[in-house]
Amino acid sequence: MTAMAPARTEPDLSYLLDHTSHVLRTRMAAALSEIGLTARMHCVLVHALEEERTQIQLAEIGDMDKTTMVVTVDALEKAGLAERRPSAKDRRARIIAVTEKGAAVAARSQEIVDEVHAGALASLAAADREALLRGLRLLAEGGLEAPSETPRPARRARQ
Repeated sequence: MTAMAPARTEPDLSYLLDHTSHVLRTRMAAALSEIGLTARMHCVLVHALEEERTQIQLAEIGDMDKTTMVVTVDALEKAGLAERRPSAKDRRARIIAVTEKGAAVAARSQEIVDEVHAGALASLAAADREALLRGLRLLAEGGLEAPSETPRPARRARQ
């Protein structure tokens, strides 16, 4: 550090969150790839199983743009895990319906996601895990709930 570098008064929260998020995403991608899924495919399957949802609703839940969502659903259809169907609630809308095979894969992928999350938290003592998760929930539901409006929005790192 040179004499001109400003002194830090706080830990580099951006680095800590970005780095741990990146490592977690890479571990998740590797683990889910063993069963032929991406994190996005897992997200669509799990949320489509919860209730009847349109492709647009699932894209919003998974923070995906329209093109990414179409590609994701196309891959799920090609694998026989989901299909587009007319909605029972609104005949104009189409939903993403998970097949029986897709439901079985979703159950396995949720086990994998839970294992990756548990592994990521395993290096912390139980009290520290609880404190971290409580703090992150408070941030996600409070101080960091929504991004700021800026002329040049920050690119969101998603896989």
